[in-house]
Amino acid sequence: MRVTVPSFSKINLGLRIGALRPDGFHELRTVYQTIALHDTIRVSVARGSGIEIRCDDPRVPCDETNTCHKIVERAMQALKARGRIVIEINKVLPVQGGLGGASGNAVAALLAFELALKKRLSDAERLRIATEVGSDVPLFLIGGTVLGVGRGEEVYPLPDFPAVPCVIALPAMAVSTPKAFAAWDEMCGAGALARESAIPNGTASTVAEFHSARTDEGVRPYVAGGKSRSRGESKLTSPTESDRMLEFSREISAWLSAVPGSPGRRRSGVSARSGGRAENLLLDLVRTGIENDFERVVFPQYPELREVKRVLEQAGAQYASLSGSGSAIYGLFASREVARAAATKLTRRGTRALVTSTLTRRQYWNKQALSR
Repeated sequence: MRVTVPSFSKINLGLRIGALRPDGFHELRTVYQTIALHDTIRVSVARGSGIEIRCDDPRVPCDETNTCHKIVERAMQALKARGRIVIEINKVLPVQGGLGGASGNAVAALLAFELALKKRLSDAERLRIATEVGSDVPLFLIGGTVLGVGRGEEVYPLPDFPAVPCVIALPAMAVSTPKAFAAWDEMCGAGALARESAIPNGTASTVAEFHSARTDEGVRPYVAGGKSRSRGESKLTSPTESDRMLEFSREISAWLSAVPGSPGRRRSGVSARSGGRAENLLLDLVRTGIENDFERVVFPQYPELREVKRVLEQAGAQYASLSGSGSAIYGLFASREVARAAATKLTRRGTRALVTSTLTRRQYWNKQALSR
């Protein structure tokens, strides 16, 4: 049996990077938002054995390192299933673009595999397997607006705001997430030098020294779940990191307190005369001051990305930001007409830009069901 499903993507509505955890991952806070831009996944199950990945994009691995292979292999073990599995990936989303393409592919492959097999994992088992495959994977088992904490894998559904037009700018470059984290650590290390006296005795004196020692001792960095970490690394927390994470939590709490329909809560800071419900909820979130920490290290390395964001803002975006570590930049707009004009402006400047929209949780799952 062969099943075809869409593999949707995501953007990050704010992303805060915290301390390096004992497990080697960075503590994160972010709000994920699914969008309609998608790849297409086809899964077939036949007699035989093995998992085969097919994709025409040479940047996509077709071996056991592919996220689709990983998640289906684990699902087969959990369901005690047998057969030859062929997974076809039709790519539209960029590789290393910050849109969660590989993570969305994994969940789409899992859903298609279950349908083709006519068996279903429990929700808890799905989430467990998804967490093993990658940090961004679990969000695609929820859809809509999702809070991500921990290393991004601990996910909680948030109240959706209605779908809004969105422009996704796709510059012709790839940004390495591990390298972006390394740049963040280096930047924080420079700040730690000035705070050396505030660090308790018995700990590594600075992040800069830590990175130097890591090189001198031959410790090799490695990647798991899309986030950088190094064997043997010790945890170093600057005096302000916990404060920054708490600040993000307060920003999101302020937004939630403005969501209509919440018992005992009233709107804060946005008049009903300023626009429709979709606009108000979006502006509430924007006015909390959310931002993506990766912009602070990615934009200096790729100034053309900062320029793309500036063009989106000047073209009328209510909010524009890097998604994940990039290189995709998105803008949220009040109308599809304004979004189209912004995309046209970017295209004329040589940057590929696509007009799409955000997806509520109901839209996300309805589109999955209609495609089967």
